[in-house]
Amino acid sequence: MLRNKWITGPESGFAGPGLVSVTEFTLDDLRRTPGAYRAGFTLSRAWPGLNGAVGLWLWAEPLRKRLGSVSVWRDHAGMRGFVGLPAHVAIMRKYRELGVTRATTWHTEDVDPHGTWRTAARWLRDRA
Repeated sequence: MLRNKWITGPESGFAGPGLVSVTEFTLDDLRRTPGAYRAGFTLSRAWPGLNGAVGLWLWAEPLRKRLGSVSVWRDHAGMRGFVGLPAHVAIMRKYRELGVTRATTWHTEDVDPHGTWRTAARWLRDRA
């Protein structure tokens, strides 16, 4: 599995309980994988300015047509704000019929990027 470095958000110093979101998108067609990843990467450029955003990884398994994100939020309000962004809505509309999306969220008592990644990677591996 490939992943980018941890991208910090405006709440990167936040140490309290937070919300973790893991998304997985499996495309039906290998040819669409690069475009979907580019769309996600482009969207990640907005991350440093998103209210409630703590940190983010994008991940991909290109030959398996799988990609997604692991994000940490201060709370549900921040995550909902991101989900409603026009750029995010446009990406979802463009790709939703081209594959299968799965996602999960959980609350964490403290923001620990290493522990978050281990838990998220286990969830992704168990569903591969």
